[in-house]
Amino acid sequence: MDVPADLVLVGHVLDAWRLDGSVKVAPYSADASALLAAREWWFDVKGAIRSFDVMAAKVHGSTVTAKLVGVVDRDAAEALKGARISVPRRYFPATDDDEFYWVDLIGLEVFNESGEAFGAVAELMETGAHQNLVVRIDGEDGKKVERLIPFVDAFVKTVDLVGRRIVVDWQADY
Repeated sequence: MDVPADLVLVGHVLDAWRLDGSVKVAPYSADASALLAAREWWFDVKGAIRSFDVMAAKVHGSTVTAKLVGVVDRDAAEALKGARISVPRRYFPATDDDEFYWVDLIGLEVFNESGEAFGAVAELMETGAHQNLVVRIDGEDGKKVERLIPFVDAFVKTVDLVGRRIVVDWQADY
């Protein structure tokens, strides 16, 4: 089995759903379109990677329920509880020029307009009003320095995915 190189983590199995072997999935995005579009899901079950063909999947409240080929009863579905689910990148909808998937921003180096290095994007944090880049770098004393930079046009000037770089209007003493 060849595992695709472009897998993106999109959710995890919460529990079995019904008696027929269906599973209930917590998607990691409010927009589960990549998960719903993929006909094959890749599961990490305690470090073992395996794929399942998807017979049917649909949104159910804030979750997704799915019937997988070969998962024939509740016991088989329960064995997948906690498994992380990934899908190949090709199932993600295209983005507009000013839109980015969070997964694409992780690891990008962040600099201010004066060229000061702030570190790399470690994660993004949703605050309700907007997302924040969580940028980390090793400080002079060896401790991690963390900055939260609002991911809004007023502060984020350029995002260069190819160059793996973000330029922000932000000062080191903020």
